[in-house]
Amino acid sequence: MGCCSSKNVDSKATRMARWRSTGIVSLRDSKLKTFPDEVLDLHNSVRTLDLTHNRVVDIPMEISKLNNLQRLVLADNLIEHLPVNVGNLQYLKVMTLDGNRITILPDELGQLVRIERLSISGNLLTRLPDTIGSLRNLVLLNVSNNKLEFLPESIGSCFSLEELQANENSIEDLPSSVCNLIHLKSLCLDNNNVKQIPPNLLTDCKALQNISLHDNPISMDQFQQMEGFQEFETRRRKKFDKQIDANVMISSKGLDEGVDL
Repeated sequence: MGCCSSKNVDSKATRMARWRSTGIVSLRDSKLKTFPDEVLDLHNSVRTLDLTHNRVVDIPMEISKLNNLQRLVLADNLIEHLPVNVGNLQYLKVMTLDGNRITILPDELGQLVRIERLSISGNLLTRLPDTIGSLRNLVLLNVSNNKLEFLPESIGSCFSLEELQANENSIEDLPSSVCNLIHLKSLCLDNNNVKQIPPNLLTDCKALQNISLHDNPISMDQFQQMEGFQEFETRRRKKFDKQIDANVMISSKGLDEGVDL
């Protein structure tokens, strides 16, 4: 009995030492039901925390102890909400929350000013906080497969945004501020209720190469009649010409990507 106990202690000590030296804590598929307290004891040693595919329900307030955390991956759990002090993770660059049960995000999300990639697909979100506009370094935002009826006007302040994925929601209109996203390359809104998009979207978003609007009320005619459509079409085709020149294999559907309606 004493031997086994000693072995378990050694195993935990070895694991903690490895986590501390690498800064990477990966506990995927570990059948966890609660957030591992031992991780919190590592404090500023942790840079990546991956708890994908467990049954964790709650994220403790003490997560703010991990004040050097850069990547937080909590996909495929049973999480219903985030603690407000998640905003204290000032070095966070990537947060993945796909496949949980989150209904609302705290306003403190806007304090994550270094975040570059935020993915919250497959949850139960009914709205995004207005503070999301404070995420000026955000490059990718994925809010697909939720219950959103609109995107906040403040999203137009996410000036670095290149990819916005909001498929499988109930969005009817896009805020006019989307036209401020001059670095936006891809806008995906399949399976929503979009009837129209801001009239100057194609003229103001000069980096836009892909728009996907499958299964929305908006028609192809409406889209093609928008000012700036020809310039958009040129960018779209140039993108795929480059892929073909580089011998990238794509399907025939891929050649039509960018004007999916």
